[in-house]
Amino acid sequence: MSGFPLNHGDAGGYCTVDLPLLRYRRSEELLLRWLELSAFTVVFRTHEGNKPGSNCQFYSNNRTLAHFARCAKIYKAWEFYRIQLVEEAAEKGLPVARHLFLHYPEDQRVQKMTYQQFLVGTEMLVVPVLDKGRSTVTAYFPMSDGGLWKHVWTGDEFGGRTSRGGVGEGMSHGSEAEVEARIGFPAVFVRVGSTVGERFVRNLRDLKVL
Repeated sequence: MSGFPLNHGDAGGYCTVDLPLLRYRRSEELLLRWLELSAFTVVFRTHEGNKPGSNCQFYSNNRTLAHFARCAKIYKAWEFYRIQLVEEAAEKGLPVARHLFLHYPEDQRVQKMTYQQFLVGTEMLVVPVLDKGRSTVTAYFPMSDGGLWKHVWTGDEFGGRTSRGGVGEGMSHGSEAEVEARIGFPAVFVRVGSTVGERFVRNLRDLKVL
């Protein structure tokens, strides 16, 4: 929709403000959460930032190193699908990470969304943690195609008028649920019955992430 089908960000951000009256630094939590988000973009990478000594880095301690490695494996697990989506982007201009509006334009809830969640292609749904200190997210599951979504870490299924596997609330065009998203386990869903989703989950197991 933006005209940029391939996009990513520096995990953890780049700009740092380190002044006596204003400090804007990269915390460990911010870096860990941003790595989880970046694992579902076209390019997975971080950056030390404009003031490396003021920021938490992926190599700062054992926890950050382990988390970076885990997210790199998650990124690796959907490489096969990423290749397909990049080819689609070159041919049709569709973004790899895309707003739900592209596939659910009639859903009034989707029309009001901005950055809260996004699709990877058509087969994966990502709901990142965006607020400090949070360990759950509110995920919305559109139902125009009547399909269900499977949580990759638990296997719980969501979708339809109410959600299964979580606390669901019926919506006019879909359903929402509060989903656990501890650090290291971002809220990611695949379509039930999707060959892409099944292969992604299988790859996570092979990489010993799941």
